[in-house]
Amino acid sequence: MLLSLIRMIQAFRDYQRNVSELSQLSDRELADIGLDRSDIPRVASGSYTG
Repeated sequence: MLLSLIRMIQAFRDYQRNVSELSQLSDRELADIGLDRSDIPRVASGSYTG
């Protein structure tokens, strides 16, 4: 159970880091990699299928 909690916390931190890094990109940089600002949460969570 403790290991499960640790994994959840680590996954949340990874998500936050990914959102932060992607949010720092300009709209042009996001477009270059085929993303929109609205795609950031899905990409960060790993559920983006675009």
